[in-house]
Amino acid sequence: MPYTPMLDQVRLPADTRHLTIAELKQLADDVRQETIDTVSVTGGHLGAGLGVVELTVALHHVFETPRDKLIWDVGHQCYPHKILTGRRDRIRTLRQGGGLSGFTKRSESEYDPFGAAHASTSISAGLGFAVGRDIQGQDFNVVCVIGDGALTGGMAYEAMNNAGAMNSRLIVILNDNEMSISPPVGALSNYLARMLSSQSYMSLRDMGKRLTAKFGKTVEDSVTRAMEHARGFLTHGTLFEELGFYHIGPVDGHNLDVLVPVLMNAKAATDGPILVHVITRKGHGYQPAEVANDKLHGVVKFDIASGKQIKPPSNAPSYTKVFAQSLIKEARKDPSIVAITAAMPTGTGLDQFAKEFADRCFDVGIAEQHAVTFAAGLAAQGLKPFCAVYSSFLQRGYDQIIHDCAIQGLPVRFALDRAGLVGADGPTHAGAFDVAYLACVPNLVIMSPADEAEMVHMVATAAAYDAGPIAFRYPRGDGVGVELPDEGKVLPIGKGRIISEGSRVALLSFGTRLGECLKAAAALEELGVTPTIADARFAKPLDLELITSLATSHDILVTVEEGSAGGFGAHVLHALASLGLLDGSLKVRTMVLPDVFQDHDTSEAMYREAGLDAQGIVETVTGLLRPRHYVAPSAAESFVLQDR
Repeated sequence: MPYTPMLDQVRLPADTRHLTIAELKQLADDVRQETIDTVSVTGGHLGAGLGVVELTVALHHVFETPRDKLIWDVGHQCYPHKILTGRRDRIRTLRQGGGLSGFTKRSESEYDPFGAAHASTSISAGLGFAVGRDIQGQDFNVVCVIGDGALTGGMAYEAMNNAGAMNSRLIVILNDNEMSISPPVGALSNYLARMLSSQSYMSLRDMGKRLTAKFGKTVEDSVTRAMEHARGFLTHGTLFEELGFYHIGPVDGHNLDVLVPVLMNAKAATDGPILVHVITRKGHGYQPAEVANDKLHGVVKFDIASGKQIKPPSNAPSYTKVFAQSLIKEARKDPSIVAITAAMPTGTGLDQFAKEFADRCFDVGIAEQHAVTFAAGLAAQGLKPFCAVYSSFLQRGYDQIIHDCAIQGLPVRFALDRAGLVGADGPTHAGAFDVAYLACVPNLVIMSPADEAEMVHMVATAAAYDAGPIAFRYPRGDGVGVELPDEGKVLPIGKGRIISEGSRVALLSFGTRLGECLKAAAALEELGVTPTIADARFAKPLDLELITSLATSHDILVTVEEGSAGGFGAHVLHALASLGLLDGSLKVRTMVLPDVFQDHDTSEAMYREAGLDAQGIVETVTGLLRPRHYVAPSAAESFVLQDR
């Protein structure tokens, strides 16, 4: 008989609740294959999802989602969850324009009670759901799934400390995928997990506490602590017990025979927070992912048979690669240069730096606050720290930037990767706000390269700058293909450059939108307008001499940046007002990202939607001009300034 996929019989989680363990295993195999097939077409996060297939099946089988709240931390691992929750028919639209998000998203499904794409948020959110449930007199389960990587974030411990003290009914699944399933996670461990999660043991534990209470607080504490420490010795649960959680595990997260009854026992518990420690393997069930160094964490389209990723050819290196190579060159010359990343060595390029300077590269885990202050401490000790972090992740370290770096004038170098729009990762990872939130901070310098050659110079500039914190922001993806200099040169702080001279209209670019400004200039020249093109290089300090020159020698000044309102353009306007140059004789427009969270798409499509491509720049300029006369449809149209 032909094979009938079990997945074809499951449209929603409720369809899994009558299945036997054997059928659940078949379903897990189908979900794993569906995940592999999907990501091979769409790209995205692969290894994390493959590691939680059995866990996902078990959770939806045991708990009554969506009534029970299932909250995934980060969301990298949510593709199997989406397949099982009514989104299979759209799963191949993952991360595509108009398609499914690559993360959990409240507006997408009732099975996503809380959106996530940054780490360490699930327990805090879950506790909010649990306390809200109790206040409202409702009755449902709250289950948070957090990985061991996300558990390096301090916010997770803040939440656990609070949850333990409040004693609200909450289940936390610790998805531990960094260690292999060692001998302790075998028959004995599985037996202990089932026994320790059973109602009989929990009842005995509570009875023991009630009995010892009759003999006084001291005896109660001594007996209870002895019991918990003995259990913690066997099950590695002491830390979580000290935080107020009842700890179960470790449990083999790929063994549904064990996983299902343990989760059922956890569900049946009636009091306090519970932590179930589950051991999984990232990339489990797909050999190319299992043997890859990063377990094929984030991939583009790939060949299923070999696992080889299908990357389009490029004539230019990525900005991330240029940063890493430039930093390595600077570090060879200067032994005081060190590098810090917050759990993103590959994403920021510091894995390459670490290969040559292992003792000068530090991965602090998902702990951006600590990363910034750690870097400040290194700077105070006389070293030159480069803190490489995604723009959107640095938002988590904002107080530390101000309090620990800027106020003290400590020269921490911030390399802000993924500035601007980031395409398929969508609004949660867009580096839209860094200029706005950094440019208001005293003692802080902000740069952005127009191309990869400028990137080399800005790394050298940051390395040489010792007067305080300095940041340089750069986008995701490849450069424009310019020739790279052999050595970076130190740029004069706060000085921009003129790219081409024109008249009447000036385009002042900050960052890599300069390429679109040049394309726009070519189109405008066909319309009889030759604009001046300038590269600001710095958002802080501003080049007031350059801005004054542009404002007094042109009738129109347009600033262009790949950031939110309140950033570079806002500071240019403030400078113009302070200089008395906004007296009505100058037309100024600031081109920024729209005041919305743009949905995921290709970066090109998102910038086009934002009006920050060449066409958008042309339309902004021509909108400030009016036609003098009509020639013919096939001829260029001339423009003069609008009457003021």
